[in-house]
Amino acid sequence: MSYILEVCADSVQSAVSAWEGGADRIELCSGLVIGGLSPSPALFKQVRRYTDLKIRTLLRPRFGDFCYDDYEFQTLKEEVEMFRDLGADGVVIGILNPDGTLNMEQMSELTDAAGDVGVTLHRAFDVCRDPYEALEQCVTLGIDTILTSGQRSSAWEGRSLLAELAEKSRGRVEILAGAGITPKIIDKLADCTGVRSFHMSGKKVTDSRMEFRKEGVPMGIPGFSEFEIWQTDRELVRRAAGVMERLREEG
Repeated sequence: MSYILEVCADSVQSAVSAWEGGADRIELCSGLVIGGLSPSPALFKQVRRYTDLKIRTLLRPRFGDFCYDDYEFQTLKEEVEMFRDLGADGVVIGILNPDGTLNMEQMSELTDAAGDVGVTLHRAFDVCRDPYEALEQCVTLGIDTILTSGQRSSAWEGRSLLAELAEKSRGRVEILAGAGITPKIIDKLADCTGVRSFHMSGKKVTDSRMEFRKEGVPMGIPGFSEFEIWQTDRELVRRAAGVMERLREEG
């Protein structure tokens, strides 16, 4: 039975830690602390250089909702084409209409642009109006994966919907459970939902190497420390990978 452990990473060090910890693939992004934004081509190339991981690139032009203007949509389309040509194994995308439905016209353009690489619908799914309709639309679009917490703040809280989605997908779309995924929760979620793919950040907070610290001058969103670095914890990924291996062996 196939199980997948995906780790979201926004730096080369995090990607290396995910690789060394035994992840199957990464979702590569930037700005994970604000939910993830599109990574740079240079970051993608560095991760390719230092790991053998499968890479799906998260493509998101800004923080906030998933209803984009034409400038943002054109940016997304060019990024899909760029990372496809750079050799990404897949792209992670999502666009909604103002009424909360999946923007089928724009999503169709993006999936066409992706060509033969994999496509994940990201957690725009979790704020869409009708998850069952969106599931069937993903099948129509040829999307192979839906990243979801079951439309709740964590996958465990959304386990009822995750179970329904896993059943309704009938293998047509991979249901990738995300939000609050830890080694302790994976086996329980797998048992009660039938989901076999899990998405985790596995992050730990490390202290900045800066010795001189100018306080009171925020460079981004107020409230975030400029001297805390969020990176993937290799040992946490290793523990999760161990759970996944046991689930594979149990079948």
